[in-house]
Amino acid sequence: MAKRVMVVDDSRMICVQMKNMLSGSDYEVTAYCRSGEEAVEQYGQIEPDVVTMDIIMPGMDGLEAAQTILEEYPEARIVMVSSLAYDTTFEEAKNIGAKGFIDKPFVKEQLIEALQGAFAEDAE
Repeated sequence: MAKRVMVVDDSRMICVQMKNMLSGSDYEVTAYCRSGEEAVEQYGQIEPDVVTMDIIMPGMDGLEAAQTILEEYPEARIVMVSSLAYDTTFEEAKNIGAKGFIDKPFVKEQLIEALQGAFAEDAE
């Protein structure tokens, strides 16, 4: 059974792109949220296996949304996605508990590798 992915990004194109890239893989986009607030609100109902979280969004940004989700659901697997990949942002995401980081624009291999990495600790 495919692992359920929740895409959090204010760009619908990113969701469509991820759906296309993950087609035929072990991952399936089963939920889409356009904001950090929506992701926080929906996470408990959706219970995805992994979340891709854009950092730059209007309202609650991805770092704040990830932190809020992880405070309530410490087992959550969140992979941060951003076109603004500064070392400090990467470090902050890691400190919050993000399982990985993808730079935009990304290719299928990067996406799948990051999603697999989010489950790496489970395999240990």
